[in-house]
Amino acid sequence: MSDEVLYVEAEGVGTITLNRPQARNALTAKSYALLEAAVRDSTARCLIVTGADPAFCSGDDVKQIMAADGPRVAAQLRAEPRLTPAAQALLATDIPIVAAVNGPAIGWGMELALMADIRVASTRARFGELFVKRGLCCDVAGIGRLAQLVGREHAADLLFTGRIVDAAEARELRLVSRVVEHEQLLDVSHALAREIAANPPLAVRQLKAGLRLALDPDWDDLGRWVSARLGELFQTEDHREGVAAFLEKRAPRFVGR
Repeated sequence: MSDEVLYVEAEGVGTITLNRPQARNALTAKSYALLEAAVRDSTARCLIVTGADPAFCSGDDVKQIMAADGPRVAAQLRAEPRLTPAAQALLATDIPIVAAVNGPAIGWGMELALMADIRVASTRARFGELFVKRGLCCDVAGIGRLAQLVGREHAADLLFTGRIVDAAEARELRLVSRVVEHEQLLDVSHALAREIAANPPLAVRQLKAGLRLALDPDWDDLGRWVSARLGELFQTEDHREGVAAFLEKRAPRFVGR
């Protein structure tokens, strides 16, 4: 793998590490593709997804994806609405996924955490669906998984405000299954992943398939809807203002256009 995304496999556990710490592991087009490939190519019995400190993932690289490539991304979304390929890989894999959330999980970083089957958070973890602050809607997991975990009202609160919650509140909301000291995060996550990996793999995969059948929406259909809405929102004045305000480190002024 490229140094933007690292993959190590041992004892039946594959560990995927987003590795752009200088950018708080913000996702570029390249790192999205590498994340997708790491999931699709893995032969592990359990996967851990984490980030290089100090962050889990701060979402899309705003300068690259939203500012420089915004018009191209909008045109592509309108021309071919579809589920984000990295999301498709994460949501369709039969391999159980543990998210070891070591720091801020913001925007698509929170989406990534939601796509895991189990979330273990460091005391330094933070969670925020910041899409609304950029004049956008969230990806599929914020719609199809968040309400399952925290309930519709809390999901609406997080989505509509874009506010950030700390690890303690995330545990209270049942957004994560456990919170551990930062220094213990990877040890605890690997112990959990090894426990899963030690079980009969065919049975574990069928259990995951059963949870998907019982609880998940049609991800491809939802992905097309999200993609089409994003194609529209990328063209709005409010989206351009949200990006400009972020880059200029000022409060945005939204006008509803």
